Amino acid sequence: MRVILADDSVLLREGLTRLLADAGHEVVAAVGDAPALLDAAARHRPDVAVIDVRMPPTHKDEGLRAALEIRERLPGVAVLVLSQYVEQHYAARLLAGATEGLGYLLKDRVSEVAEFLDSLERVRAGGTAFDPEVVRQLLARTTRADPLSRLSPREGEVLRHLAQGYVNAAIAERLHVSLSTVEKHVNAITDKLDLPRDPGYSRRVLAILRYLES
Repeated sequence: MRVILADDSVLLREGLTRLLADAGHEVVAAVGDAPALLDAAARHRPDVAVIDVRMPPTHKDEGLRAALEIRERLPGVAVLVLSQYVEQHYAARLLAGATEGLGYLLKDRVSEVAEFLDSLERVRAGGTAFDPEVVRQLLARTTRADPLSRLSPREGEVLRHLAQGYVNAAIAERLHVSLSTVEKHVNAITDKLDLPRDPGYSRRVLAILRYLES
């Protein structure tokens, strides 16, 4: 795949460039700030943009804002966001829109090469990839009554896999059940969580958001 890297750490950019090249992918641009990222994305139209949340000049949310802009202007470009820590507010902002072709990983996950490359492939294919630690910390934000208590243990497993970005076929493989069984569980989950049947919203995404908020 064709990849753009955006991180102000030269060492991380060079390391990722070598890792991706060794895996047979092409890094078409490696930049250190958000304006250069937006320019490179418009020129190269990569398959995936790997983006640090905090970038110059303020090292706050420049990378995140650039990621959101890329998703709006270049919907064909998948986005994999990297962060040193779990940025709950930023993760919530990313999840507020469509989640197809979107990932959010902690930088430590890059050292787990096979898992990182698998996440990259998933978002490129239009799926999602969320770091389990991100999911865990988002779950810990609230002490409200658990709205997921209505789900069966198997439905809970399916929803946890959805929240980590797995598509139905992958969930079926991991849980050793049929694809139709997973589809039935997903339908049951969205019904039990009383999610609206508004054509303007994806009930699947709303179920993931409910899981992350609970």
